[in-house]
Formats: sequence, structure tokens, C-alpha cells
Amino acid sequence: MSQKILLDKVNIPGIKTYEVYRQNGGYASVEKALKTLTPDEVVEEVKTSGLRGRGGAGFPAGMKWSFIDKKSGKPRHLVCNADESEPGTFKDRYLMEYIPHLLIEGMITSSYALGANLSYIYIRGEYMWIYKILERAIAEAKAAGWLGKNILGSGYDLELYVQIGGGAYICGEETALIESLEGKRGNPRIKPPFPAVSGLWANPTVVNNVETIAAVPWIVNNSGADYAKIGVGRSTGTKLISASGHIKNPGVYEIEMGITVYEFMNSDEYLGGMSSDRPLKAFIPGGSSVPVLPAHLIYKTANGEDRLMTYESLSDGGFATGSMLGSGGFIVYDDTSCIVRNTWNFSRFYHHESCGQCSPCREGTGWMEKVLHRIENGHGREEDIDLLLSIQSKIEGNTICPLGDAAAWPVAAAIRHFREEFEYHIRFPEKIKNRDHFVAEPFESVKHLVSKLTV
Repeated sequence: MSQKILLDKVNIPGIKTYEVYRQNGGYASVEKALKTLTPDEVVEEVKTSGLRGRGGAGFPAGMKWSFIDKKSGKPRHLVCNADESEPGTFKDRYLMEYIPHLLIEGMITSSYALGANLSYIYIRGEYMWIYKILERAIAEAKAAGWLGKNILGSGYDLELYVQIGGGAYICGEETALIESLEGKRGNPRIKPPFPAVSGLWANPTVVNNVETIAAVPWIVNNSGADYAKIGVGRSTGTKLISASGHIKNPGVYEIEMGITVYEFMNSDEYLGGMSSDRPLKAFIPGGSSVPVLPAHLIYKTANGEDRLMTYESLSDGGFATGSMLGSGGFIVYDDTSCIVRNTWNFSRFYHHESCGQCSPCREGTGWMEKVLHRIENGHGREEDIDLLLSIQSKIEGNTICPLGDAAAWPVAAAIRHFREEFEYHIRFPEKIKNRDHFVAEPFESVKHLVSKLTV
């Protein structure tokens, strides 16, 4: 069994309540930090741990904390990004729903490290029942003296609030989140200045993901060095994975970084293999915005090495033969899945969620959705495949925030690895009229038709 840092207590009856959480060691990191450590020492522990942001980017959390402007004299803020909107990702929801005080404890300890006296949890609008859970947990923590004035007699003050977003994917981007938190439309800001210098209300601000902040109590209680011993290389600690698709055991799993993708996919401790006897066709390791990989690149890299559940191994080979760990949204497809329809569905999402601020994203996501809809519904043209590649290349790298990249990468990867499937849709429109065309007739069984026409 792998070590659990975030979910080790999640199954304890009543762990949602303050009393049970406290009886099981809860808020010990706050006591330790406020009574025995300076804020800078807490930051150093997090830097030593190698903890990387678990929201998708994977930037070292301690380094990000060290960038916060302490010289200006302005108030500082910590904002928790709980706007979990990446399709295929639901691990933050699980943490907040089943062990909310872990996040509250992490917010207090992290706010102390940053010198923040006013902090926020920004939660997506669709998580209303979790908003109520967090509000209850904050009230319990405040009543017990963990929030408010002069916490534990240390002289440190902290107020913590939960803010509900409008349900916009774009507000998962930290500067769009800050804009929304200020009561404005959630449009990303041009950087620099970065939030660490000018963020919420132009004050120095750090924005971290739920899972990232929830890991801080363990690091403070045990040490950054102990955390760094878990995992492989620069992928330290544990990672929460949201697993879905054609697998026997979908759900949220905490893994030690460095286990093989094969073990995670097939062991009874984790996903238990495919849900039926259908073969594995493709998977997406990090949520809808990262490149899809075909079966032959899932368990092994292009160099023939075991593919590991780490930032480095999953990206091995670049986008040509690799992908990204991203937010840990692990989506598995068997051979009855249609890659074209799946890509169209993602494109619909990104077109809908584009804030419209940047022309390449505003226009390009709509064009990609229309062309993919055309192909999926039997009206595609031979030139449409290269047209899609042209559109995505003009979006990628040309927008203020990464939503443009998130929309472009899945399209490019789908064509890169499954171009013949796109060609099949275009050349045999009568065969793909049935929405479940690959259920009765998987692509591998008709692939030869495309090859014949190509020759």
C-alpha cells in the first residue's frame, strides 16, 4: 500500500466535524508553525519539500511563495483556487467534501507563512453543497480559536472567507480568478505584473490549488525533507488522481509519485484494469486540456522505458510522444470510443468557456468546434484535417492565458495520433451516422478501408 498524506484519515467516521478532526491530530501544523516556526521557516520547509502546484501547471509552490512582495508594506493575501472546472477532474471536490478541515488548516498555516491576514477560498458556482460544508468548517475553526484575532496568543490574525464564483472555467486561471474575486468580469490579466507583486486589490497575492494547500500541514508536521523522500526526482510527494472512463474502479486515488502507469491502471489497489474485455485505445492523463495518447504510448515511452506517474515521465518525448500530468484527470478510453466525437466535445467546451478577450481564442475555438462538428456528423471535407491543424497552431501561444493552449493541444494530439480515424469519418460518412458507430464496428476492424483508399 502506498503512503497516504491527504486521504489517510478521510474514512474516519465524523472526520468532517471539528471535534473528530482535532482528535485525530488536526490543526497540529498551525500550533507548530505559530509557536515554533517563523513565517520564513515555513516557506523554507515547503521549498525543501519540492511540492509542486497541483492545479495543473506544476510550478514549485515554495518558490512561488518566496516571490511574494514583502517590501511594499501592502497587505498580503492567500487565495485558494477551488474553481475546479477541468473536465475529467474532481479530486479537489472530494477533499473539500470529505475532509474540509484539512483545507482550512492548510489555509491557516500557509497564510501565516505568507504574512497574509485576509485570505479567500474561491469555489466554483456549481459546488454549492461544498460551499456550505466549508462555511460550517470555517465557523467551527473560528469558534475553536483557529481564526480571528491573536490566534493561539501568537499575535497573528487571520480572517478566512469563501467566495462563490459564477461557474466559469476561465476563473481557474489565477488572474481571472482575482478579477472575479474583486467583483469584475473574469478576464485574465496581462502579466507582468504577477499576482505576487500586484494581485488582489493590487496587493501581493499567492494563488494556490486546493490539493497544494492541503499538503502543507503534513509538510510542516513532518518536514519538507520527509516529503521530498516520497516520489521520484522533482516529482515529490503524493498526487491525487481523478480516474474515470472505461475502468473497473473509477474514483479519486492518492498515489506516490513514481508508480508506473501500468500498475495504476491494472492493479486491484487502483483502477483494476479495463471495465470490460475491450482493449485499451487511448488515455488522457491530466484532464481534457492535455494531449491524448494512443495505446502504444501509454505504458511505455517512445524510448521503451516504463511510463511513470510523474510530471517528467508523462511529458517524456514532448507532445510528439508524450502528454502532461496536469490536474490529474485520468480518462481512459476503450476501442468503442470515437476520438473525433471526443475531440469535438472538448472543443465545444472550450468554445463555450472562452472569455472572448483574445481574438485567436474567441474566434479559433468556435472555428474548431464547427469543423469538428462537420467531420463528426458526416459532412467533413478532406482539407478539414489540415484546416484544424492550421487553426490550432494560430491559437497556441498567442493568447493572454493558457485557455487557448488548452483548446488547441487536444485537437493537435488527436490528429497526430488518430489521423486515420478523422479520414475514416470524412471518407465514409454513411458509416458514422450512428452515434455509437465504433461500438459494433471498432475502428481497428475498419482501418484497412482508409489504408486502401490512401494507397
